[in-house]
Amino acid sequence: MLDIEDLAKSFGGVEAMRGVTLDFPASSLTAIIGPNGAGKTTFFNLISGHIRADRGRVVLNGEDVMGRSSLEIVRRGMARAFQVASIFPDMTMEDSLIAAVTARRGELFTLRRRAPLPAARDRAREILDTLGLSSRAGALSRNLSHGEQKLLDIGLALAVDPKVLLLDEPTAGMGAEERWRMIEKVHALWEGSDLTMIFIEHDMDIVFQIAQQINVLSYGKVLAQGTPEEIKRNQDVIDAYLGKDHHHAVAEDAR
Repeated sequence: MLDIEDLAKSFGGVEAMRGVTLDFPASSLTAIIGPNGAGKTTFFNLISGHIRADRGRVVLNGEDVMGRSSLEIVRRGMARAFQVASIFPDMTMEDSLIAAVTARRGELFTLRRRAPLPAARDRAREILDTLGLSSRAGALSRNLSHGEQKLLDIGLALAVDPKVLLLDEPTAGMGAEERWRMIEKVHALWEGSDLTMIFIEHDMDIVFQIAQQINVLSYGKVLAQGTPEEIKRNQDVIDAYLGKDHHHAVAEDAR
């Protein structure tokens, strides 16, 4: 579904992305991990068209989208939910999603329209139901909790009917209990769809529990790729990111 070949980007004299090559099969669930400054968000910015790469290829569902704008890439099937939720604060949850759905379909949405197009309204309500937010449909976005705002941001990404969904730290800023509720919704969303989902996450308990595949970045390069079990035991990853405490935990589990 998504193939990244030799992706590179420098900012001045700093090589933020150094020839990254990765592939993401259709309907897969993949985590991107790595220490701060590893290039994780830069990777998302490059493949989604928010930043132009110096070289490389981004092949989305068989089409090279390198050099296209972020809007064109969205229209070709890649959507993104951000680390800081990007929402419409003065609109209700339902109206926000109706606006996103109508925009995706090339139609005009205004709050003056008393009756939104039935198909757009139905799709918005379907997304709310999928994310467990139906009871909050009429709430203004600015009055939502942090977790609800993050879910709405995911909903706005779903409104464009993506094939590939990028989630940039979906649990950022949440307490332990709220983090697990969020990731359970994310996992249920993936299980109930054909989405190819790629997420950045720092909580290794979450990563090891739900990811099918893990890609580890370090200093703008791919340090390792593998299943959770393979990554847990990869000495390079332990040294660069997971640390000695993790190494001891894995050793205890193996006994």
